[in-house]
Amino acid sequence: MAMEVTQILLSAQSADGNVRTAAEQSLKQFQEQNLPVFLLSLSVELSNDASPTESRRLAGIILKNSLDAKDAARKEGLVQQWVSIDISIKTQIKDLLMRTLGSSVSEARHTSSQVVAKIASIEIPRREWPELISRLLSNMTQPESPAPLKQATLEALGYICEEISPQDLEQDQVNSVLTAVVQGMNQTSNGPEIRLSAVSALYNALDFAQTNFENEMERNYIMKVVCETAVSKEAEIRKTAFECLVSISSMYYEVLEPYMETLFTLTANAVKSDEEPIALQAIEFWSTICDEEIEIQEEYVCDDETGTGAPHSHFIQKALPLLVPMLLETLLKQEEDQDQDDNVWNLSMAGGTCLGLVARTVGDSIVPLVMPFVQENIVKADWRSREAATFAFGSILEGPSLEKLSPLVNSGLEFLLKAMKDENSHVKDTTAWTLSRIFEILHSPSGTYSVISPTNLQSIVMVLLESIKDAPNVAEKVCGAIYYLAQGYEDAGTSSSIFSPYLGDVIASLLLTADRTDASNLRLRASAYETLNEVVRCAKIPETSSLIGHLLQAIMTRLAQTMEIQILSSEDREKQSDLQALLCGVLQVIIQKLSGLEETKPIIIQAADQIMYLFLQVFSCRSSTVHEEAMLAIGALAYATGPGFAKYMPDFYKYLDMGLQNFEEYQVCSISVGVVGDVCRALDKDILPYCDGIMTHLLKDLSNSALHRSVKPPIFSCFGDIALAIADQFEKYLPYAMPMLQGASEICSQLDINDEEMSEYGNQLRRGIFEAYSGILQGFKNSKAELMMPYAAHLLQFIEAVFKDKERDDAVTKAAVAVMGDLADALGPNMRILLKDCTFHVAFLGECFESEDEQLKETATWTQGMIGRIMVS
Repeated sequence: MAMEVTQILLSAQSADGNVRTAAEQSLKQFQEQNLPVFLLSLSVELSNDASPTESRRLAGIILKNSLDAKDAARKEGLVQQWVSIDISIKTQIKDLLMRTLGSSVSEARHTSSQVVAKIASIEIPRREWPELISRLLSNMTQPESPAPLKQATLEALGYICEEISPQDLEQDQVNSVLTAVVQGMNQTSNGPEIRLSAVSALYNALDFAQTNFENEMERNYIMKVVCETAVSKEAEIRKTAFECLVSISSMYYEVLEPYMETLFTLTANAVKSDEEPIALQAIEFWSTICDEEIEIQEEYVCDDETGTGAPHSHFIQKALPLLVPMLLETLLKQEEDQDQDDNVWNLSMAGGTCLGLVARTVGDSIVPLVMPFVQENIVKADWRSREAATFAFGSILEGPSLEKLSPLVNSGLEFLLKAMKDENSHVKDTTAWTLSRIFEILHSPSGTYSVISPTNLQSIVMVLLESIKDAPNVAEKVCGAIYYLAQGYEDAGTSSSIFSPYLGDVIASLLLTADRTDASNLRLRASAYETLNEVVRCAKIPETSSLIGHLLQAIMTRLAQTMEIQILSSEDREKQSDLQALLCGVLQVIIQKLSGLEETKPIIIQAADQIMYLFLQVFSCRSSTVHEEAMLAIGALAYATGPGFAKYMPDFYKYLDMGLQNFEEYQVCSISVGVVGDVCRALDKDILPYCDGIMTHLLKDLSNSALHRSVKPPIFSCFGDIALAIADQFEKYLPYAMPMLQGASEICSQLDINDEEMSEYGNQLRRGIFEAYSGILQGFKNSKAELMMPYAAHLLQFIEAVFKDKERDDAVTKAAVAVMGDLADALGPNMRILLKDCTFHVAFLGECFESEDEQLKETATWTQGMIGRIMVS
């Protein structure tokens, strides 16, 4: 049998397609017919030093894939499969894997350490395989243990720490693991392979070391060993040690004070003279310290400056005189072609990013340390100096006060505009980026410190429209500058009109930029259209409505032309889809802009038939991106056309139907759910003929465990939209919708509120549930309100549970208070008994009246009035 498995595994890697397919089929059949023996056979193969490396490698890969998967539902299925296997077979598999850690073949050892960790991730949280950690530790402590076994053991310990949670191990186990790992880092008694595995294991184990870092003696020892390891002669070991220091700076910021002098020396030396991967980690250490201190400062403000948050050690402020010069030096270490590659990450980019974080951390204090460097280098003949000076200036614009920055920017703006004609592409690229930062931060026509005025706007626009013709990477940054220039005039009162005379030229330039064929990637086109969207969104209407009306026709023509693109390959299809998505995005913004005013809405109404025809053609492309953008635009068109949208429903419904069933591309499903809400608001009762199909899909979506959970809260909100549109006709859906709502409210109470992601999801879910109830109650208010009486007590209990949760967000509070008012309004005196029995609503409303949110106070006042009315009637 062993020979047979070896041969099948080798055949599964054959160059001959027929041999390979037959072998893959045999493996699949074996796996399906007898999974326990299949996994055992793979473990035997992996552990057999007489087998070829190729068959052992594949055996290990299949073993790993039989225990873990990226998809959560599939992973849970694999876990259950493993759990259900007979304990005697599992023990044999685990023993074979532990034996393989001592194999003479390094690849087998490495794979085995990974598989051991995968099994540990299933069993340790279940309090199974209790002897695993002690067996691994004995490999480290036995004098006769060979070096390869120690290395594989350390790898296994590292992977296990990566897979499980700190609460899964007892503290004495954590202590033993850390001891073994730190001893493995010892330079005198271990070779480089063991030390690299040890420091990698420490990186994964740091999350477990909370108690150890609270103990000064243990902390000192760990920090000493990590700092010593950071100056090892092997580059990979140094890099991993610095990664540990980055992690420590984030996890254990509050205990770093005694080590900061040593850490500054280590990081400064690495930045100055070590290889780039290590220098990058050294800079990342300081970026992480900045992140921690920025977070502490934000929490301090949120805590009403009571100082109850984490202690602030002001490491950045203290290091400033030495740290800033070190970072400024890195800016001069650019690569020749870094402006051509969006994915490049080097010393100068890391240094500039860190400098920006330092500016956000210390504010005004950074300006006098950076400006001499800027002034000295900005005029030098060497392009690196000019680019570094511009990058430094752009990097420190967020953090210092506008009062401090405004004079500097005002005096330097003219220089920067001239630098857009610099002979070097790098300098122009960074200058355009700096201008976009200036316009984002210091451009507010109604503000005190705005750097743009009616007197310099013309010259700014002229420079930007000339520079947008430059190389694609420069043009892309110029798009960003135009984006923020336009944004500054949004809601700027009378100043909004100042930008209007330039709108025609700006739109024309952006359309020409979108059509450029010299860009090696599609980012420039996307930037041009995104900027066009912002220019339209911020334009002042009705004075620019004629211009935007012409743009509408131009974009419709472009979208129609995409249908004629010849598709010869999947790449052609992708390019067509990307372009259609961008154009649908522009149409959505134009529709929203022009339909926002009664005066300009007729422009959309007149073009609606043609627009809808184009959207329906786009749906034939089968690309999820296009579907998303077209769906969003159709939602905007439904809002604009109102009841007139009914004539498009027969043709549109089949695509809406497909969108609601698209479980795999859940964003499409989510947007389709949102469009149902838009269409309901547009059509009211005219949506009724389509409701059976829509409700069927929505109920199926809620029951589908494979559908991404983020889609489910909007589905509940959608119930409310449908009920509001069709009023008492929603009665037939009550027996199906209400159990779903009640079940979802039960789920809310089971979510882990300590998990930030789950807490946010809980807030979304609760808001969706309340919006559903509000819509249903309002829909039934004028007839058949009594149908909701059986559900009122459960709803009140749910509202009370939400009231008791102090972690809820404001939107949930508002929705909960609103639904209380809807209950009282719809059910009237019938609610009196229920409200008398649960008096929490008094405290809840009282809490709302103390809020600074005027909308919440308004909602609470209305709800109080509704409840008061039924209590006295």
